[in-house]
Amino acid sequence: MEDRYLLTKDERKGMPLIGDALPKMEVQTTHGRLSLPEDYSGKWFVLFSHPADFTPVCTTEFIAFQKRFDEFRKLDCGLVGLSIDQVFSHMKWTEWIKDHLKVEISFPIIAGTEAVANQLGLIHPGKGTNTVRAVFIVDPKGIIRAILYYPQELGRNMDEIVRMVKGLQTADQNGVAIPANWPNNELVGDEVIVPPPTDEEAAKKAVKEYECFDWWLCHKKL
Repeated sequence: MEDRYLLTKDERKGMPLIGDALPKMEVQTTHGRLSLPEDYSGKWFVLFSHPADFTPVCTTEFIAFQKRFDEFRKLDCGLVGLSIDQVFSHMKWTEWIKDHLKVEISFPIIAGTEAVANQLGLIHPGKGTNTVRAVFIVDPKGIIRAILYYPQELGRNMDEIVRMVKGLQTADQNGVAIPANWPNNELVGDEVIVPPPTDEEAAKKAVKEYECFDWWLCHKKL
């Protein structure tokens, strides 16, 4: 592997991970200046990057996000887009989407600087200077709870992002874990997983209190 594909130690350290606070940043958007994560304090938000304005896959993604805007709003979850295009380009692109595809984009789009993009690990070596398709799900305390990276050639599944926000909120509110494909899991349907007991007494109690396949695999309805 060539050296240009390798991140330095400092670059790796600067890229946020799950459980880290989202780096603080002042950004210009199509809705004016934003301070992240402060302006979304107390609510969830999804920060997502796209490679470039006026590109086919990105256009389908923005429409897909907008079509689910009300779903995110019901979850008290904001949407924030980002690419390294300038705000004027974002504005012309969303205007084109409205005029030609009859969809009005309701969420802000950050005019990302290279410094912001590098801070979030959005520019990957070997893919040019465009931002990759990244998704950061941020909780009301400004903590990154999930990160997704997609290659430029693959559009995202927005229903999965909605599901992730719902799942994280459900886990936080109820102290449970979320099974695969929830709420349509192959074993437990729309039920949730009870955290495994950590001692023998708790294990005996769990199998009496919940539906269990074994003491370490119990589930319940909410």
